[in-house]
Amino acid sequence: MKKYCLGLLLTFCVQQPALADVELVFGIYTSDKATAMVKQFRPMLNVIESKMTVKLGEPVQIRMQISKNYQEGLNDLVDGKIDFARFGPASYILAKEAAPKITLLAMESNHGSKTFNGVICVHSDSIIESVSDLKGKSFAFGDQNSTIGRYLSQAYLAQHSITSKQLEHYSYLGRHDKVGTAVATEQFDAGALKENTFKKLVKKGAPLKAIAYFENVTKPWIASATLNEKITTSLKETLLSITDPNALKAIKKDGFLLATDSDYQKIRMAMANTQFFNE
Repeated sequence: MKKYCLGLLLTFCVQQPALADVELVFGIYTSDKATAMVKQFRPMLNVIESKMTVKLGEPVQIRMQISKNYQEGLNDLVDGKIDFARFGPASYILAKEAAPKITLLAMESNHGSKTFNGVICVHSDSIIESVSDLKGKSFAFGDQNSTIGRYLSQAYLAQHSITSKQLEHYSYLGRHDKVGTAVATEQFDAGALKENTFKKLVKKGAPLKAIAYFENVTKPWIASATLNEKITTSLKETLLSITDPNALKAIKKDGFLLATDSDYQKIRMAMANTQFFNE
């Protein structure tokens, strides 16, 4: 009798294998320090894992992959080395051009809005009071693929008659926090960075003041073109349903909104108009 039961049990185990984990890779690039990025996004990924596990009826595990720069992160999504990502608008547009079948999952909500601000700042003791005072000055930009750190800030400068030729010199420093620190230590006369990073640096005592603000569109979360359609749909539904206060507080947003490609048209226009800054 015992042998029969054991044989029956073994047969059942063979016919009913354990469900394999769904293993996903979330990609992000270092717009700030890598340690800060982990602290910021791990709580959100934990919530996504939990919700998707329930939705799919099988365990979901998400690994974070932090690229050293914007271009590497963009390439990883286009090449299918990561399954989904959180990008800046300009990186999304560049990725969409390279891989038209990538999917917009959602965009971040900023108090119910689809916009937030970029900042042009100077040292708090600087005599510079407006963008028009930047002629003959030095300027720090972020990454060459950064929406705020390059495209929108250069468009804003050009709209106010400041072109690359009118600056003494300029450089691309990569991360937003590096831009703020360079201006605070007077390595550059001015720089462009996102408002959240600007406020964080000022709170820590960095001697900075803002001389201009310009509007950006909130960041999109994107699925690779190679990701399974069922997983993509689950990811989208999960993001739009997230209300966990701790996870949302960590990314400094209050939820996610439906996103369409047209939400990023103004960024496309700014990117196309970069030529005016370089005239």
